[in-house]
Parts: sequence; structure tokens; C-alpha cells
Amino acid sequence: MSVLRTLENLNFDNSFARLPERFYQITEPQPLQGAHLISFNTEVATLLDLDPCQVTPEALANYFGGHAPLPGSESLAMKYTGHQFGVYNPDLGDGRGLLLGEVLNQAGERWDLHLKGAGKTAFSRFGDGRAVLRSSVREYLAGEAMQGLNIPTTRALCLIGSEDYTRREGMEPCAMLLRVSRCHIRFGHFEYFYYHRLHDELKQLADYCIERYFPHLAADENPYQSMFAEVVQSTAELVSRWQAYGFVHGVLNTDNMSLLSETFDYGPYSFLDGYQNDYVSNQNDHQKRYAFKAQPGVVLWNLACLGQALLPLVERADLEAQLERFGGLYEAAELARYRERLGLVAQDVGDAALVSSLKALMAEQRIDMTRFFRSLSRFDGSDEALGAVLALWPDPSRVTDWLLQYQARLDLEAGTSSDRQACMLAVNPKYILRNYMAEEAIRGAHQGDFTLVNDLMTLLRTPCAEQPEFERFAGEPPDWAGAICLTCSS
Repeated sequence: MSVLRTLENLNFDNSFARLPERFYQITEPQPLQGAHLISFNTEVATLLDLDPCQVTPEALANYFGGHAPLPGSESLAMKYTGHQFGVYNPDLGDGRGLLLGEVLNQAGERWDLHLKGAGKTAFSRFGDGRAVLRSSVREYLAGEAMQGLNIPTTRALCLIGSEDYTRREGMEPCAMLLRVSRCHIRFGHFEYFYYHRLHDELKQLADYCIERYFPHLAADENPYQSMFAEVVQSTAELVSRWQAYGFVHGVLNTDNMSLLSETFDYGPYSFLDGYQNDYVSNQNDHQKRYAFKAQPGVVLWNLACLGQALLPLVERADLEAQLERFGGLYEAAELARYRERLGLVAQDVGDAALVSSLKALMAEQRIDMTRFFRSLSRFDGSDEALGAVLALWPDPSRVTDWLLQYQARLDLEAGTSSDRQACMLAVNPKYILRNYMAEEAIRGAHQGDFTLVNDLMTLLRTPCAEQPEFERFAGEPPDWAGAICLTCSS
């Protein structure tokens, strides 16, 4: 029988806190003044066996605004290092967030609770440990947007505002976000122990991860090698989904890479408005290291860094063999995602070329891939459907040959046109989290109006549904959207 819980009696079992203190520093959150609830995510609450009807805004603001410890929690700042923009930085760690603990639900799932913006820690360096409302809104919305697209991601239980301010791009209001994730172990956790030559602790971390995340590998001849193989595969799958939906992370440092391949640490992310291979979402990325087209290669580079850190546990040749699998795994996964979006159930030898030519055309014309695929979902060869697709192209003549090839490819499918359209409409969103939408929500929040934050959460949970009340977000972005500037502080 299912038993729902209150905030005060969540089922905590804090396994990471039982590791030696070299892995972290015990730290208490620093309270925000005037803490108040902005938004509460009831879907995430159910993951924790939390009864939304027994949760009050005052309790959420009290516990997750830093004023009282959540019963059962053991807050700590995790220590890790990592490569940032290709350069190793030994001085990283939880500088503005705290792992509060791990909730074990009735399904046997273990969920980390991580309070972001909780104040200074031993790893804050010169920072104040705070998160601003602007970046907190963006991360809160991003988690639901990715979940709605079936892209592995961290999410958040609630967003807390305050009367405190800190200096970022001018003086900005502070906020706290309670991030919920299956895993907060980063590639950088392993790098910390490797580069500090703490090989016993490195093994202890790897054993912990196998016991918690990969128990099915424990009996393998070399479970560390098997773990790395799974991380390579799941990470290839993750980045394939980013590329297929036009998501640009912005800061793919190794300390922002999750061992369980969840999209992690949202900063200056973007979804493409127009398909652009060299698009950079982070204006601090002057070398375009993290451009849209570069993401698969950067992710492979990051996996190589993780492999390097596992050298005390796995032979180099075995690690390299797993890295060599990445290209094939990624290409197969990306093609599978595009087949879904194109409504192709059968596999044909010409599918890769069909997809490749489409991507080249979208890049050439800077097509809004979200609107294009949604329109294509209703393509049935009729003049009306053809006109709707062609209307999205600045030069429609450039895509007519491709559409003829696509129609010929559809003729090889066994299903009916209506079945195909239904499948395509289920994976091709009408709505996507565009920068201007997040910006509108942030502007409202700065004025004390959180309506759009909560409306967008509703919208983004089911982005493939029609939702006529949000029709204005399905059209072309406004002209001013191109002027939005995102940086590492985003």
C-alpha cells in the first residue's frame, strides 16, 4: 500500500555522508531573508513519496530558504575538481550548493536533494555562495522542459525567492533551488582523487558508485571497466538527444558531467531558434569550444578525462577501447532520434543520408527545427500540408527535392499515414523553452509576479500537446529575442 509522507518524515538514507570526510565538508545552509515560495513542483514531490496536500508554502520557505534543517538531512558540500574550458582546475567543489541528503522512496529509488544558492562553503573561492533569481528560474524551467522532451535531466522540487540581493550583472535578488537528481557524482569527483594521487579514495568512490548506481556490474571481471563502458554508452545517448532537439548546454566542463548521464548544471543553455551549427549559447565562450556542433566531440573529450582518472583501476587499452566505441554509439543514437522525429519505423540503408542532407539544409537556411518538425508531423503529401512546410523555409526551392525523397521513403513504411502522424506529433513538440520565454518569466519574477514561471512549468511538462491557451509560444520568436545575452552567470 502506498504511503505518502510529509516534509518532516521523508525517508532519508544518506549514504554519501557515510563516506570519509575527505569526500566533502559538513556545512549548514545560510538563511535567506524574507524567504518565500515562488513555485512548487508536485510531480517531483511524488518521486519523493511526498504528499503535496500536506506541504505548505511556509514550510518550503523555511526548510529550503535555509532557516531550519530538514529533518533527516545531513547537509554537506561535495569536493571535486575538473577541466573548465579544457584547463584543469584543482579548486572546485560545491561552492554555492549543498547536498542535503538522499531520499529513498517506496519504489526503491534513491533521490539526492541538493540546495543550490545555500551560501558560502569551503569551496566557494571568492564567491558568496549565492544563486540569483534569474539563473534559478532558468534552471527550474529547464528541468521540466527536458523532462517533457524525454531527455535525461535533473529537476527541482521548489524555487524559493528572497529579499536578499547580491552583485552579478548589477545587484540581483537571491534565490534557492532544491535540485532533485538520481546522482550528483560528477566526472570531476574522480578527477579530484586521481590528480591528488589518492588512489585508495578513488577506488572507494568507484566502489560506492558501483554499489549505488551499477550493482548489476559488481560481479564482472573488472566492474570499473564495465562501469566506464556504461557511462560511455549512456552519455552518447544523452548527447544524441541534445543534438536531435537543438539543445546547447553552454558549459560542458567535466565538473558539469553526470556519471548517470543526466543533463546537469544548467547555466547559459539555449534551444536553437534557427538551426546553426556554430551557435554558441555562452557569450563567455570566445573560442566556441561549446558550440552546438562541437558538443559530441567535447563530450568524448570529457569521457577521456574520466577514463584518465580511472587509470589506477582499469588498463589504458581497455579504457581506450571503450572510448573508440563512442562515435558509433553516438551516430546510431542520433539517427534513431531523427527516425523517430521523421516517423520512420523501419530502417533503410538510405536513412543516414536522408538525415544528413536535412541537417545540411536546415543549417543553410537556419530553419526553426521545432516548428519544422511539428509541421512535418502533419505532412501527408497534400497541397495544404506541403504549403505549411514550405512556408517555414526562406527559400522553399531548397527543400523540395528533399521532401520528394522523404515522401519516397515514407512509401516504404508499413503503417498508415494517420498512425505515422500520431507518432510524430507525440515526439515533435509544439512548444520548446526558448530564451525569450525564460526571459519573460524572469522579468515578471523580478516584479514579484510568478504567474509565467508556473504557467511555463505546466506548458513544458507536455510540450507535444496542443494547449491552445499557450498558442502565442508556438510561433516565431519575437525580434528582441536575438538580443538576449547569456553568460556563465546565467
